[in-house]
Amino acid sequence: MVHPKKKFGQHFLTEPAIAEKIVDAMDPQTGEVIMEIGPGKGILTRSLLKKEIHLVPVEIDPELVAYLTGHYPALSANLIEGDVLKIDWHAISEEPFGIIGNFPYNISSQIFFRILEHRQWVNRVVCMLQKEVAARLASPPGSRDYGILSVLLQAYFDIEYLFSVRPGSFFPPPKVHSGVIRLKRNQVFQLDCDERLFFEIVKTSFNQRRKTIRNSLKPKLLNLVPDSGLLSLRPEQLSVGQFVELAKLIQNAGGSATGMNS
Repeated sequence: MVHPKKKFGQHFLTEPAIAEKIVDAMDPQTGEVIMEIGPGKGILTRSLLKKEIHLVPVEIDPELVAYLTGHYPALSANLIEGDVLKIDWHAISEEPFGIIGNFPYNISSQIFFRILEHRQWVNRVVCMLQKEVAARLASPPGSRDYGILSVLLQAYFDIEYLFSVRPGSFFPPPKVHSGVIRLKRNQVFQLDCDERLFFEIVKTSFNQRRKTIRNSLKPKLLNLVPDSGLLSLRPEQLSVGQFVELAKLIQNAGGSATGMNS
């Protein structure tokens, strides 16, 4: 008997019908590579193994690794025992791959930053996470939920909130509701600005989200920038395209990501 471990943020999904909905949302294609993050006791894995795909589960818990290989011998060759935040994602596949999983709530944001690091390799993601976080990632400009990861992910992915899952669908039940979202890679392979500067502007402005852009960014950079209506807005009011425009203004005026950190 495998018991959920709090240190790994484990809540095992217990409803096969929900697992099937998540896999159907992924729509696995014959022959493609899919990384499953945190397979747990294999409720998604079981459905995925019925597909003609190259499945690469990543599990940090040694006890669950033993459970999975014991119950699903077909996993033995591809299952990776390790921390998804530390393993080499380039070793997963030589071509773009998909990601699926019930993400541990305590590291879901960190997983998305890794997805951003590997955005040229990840073609889509279907995942379950805390409902508020899922809604935030999919929220549009102007929403109070719109934040750093909303902007950064929406720059490279189209994001849909698919459905909610109640706490009673898990063992043990989490204290919050869950949400399932789907990210599909868009056609933006390079932003029309210094991408490092873009990332820094988004992070810096949202870290002081009650301030206008003019007040939240370093004055020494904005002193170089021609007056723009963007500067009087708060960060949650700017679309991805407007953040790109802002980055170009600062870039053309001689600003840099290094300058943002100084």
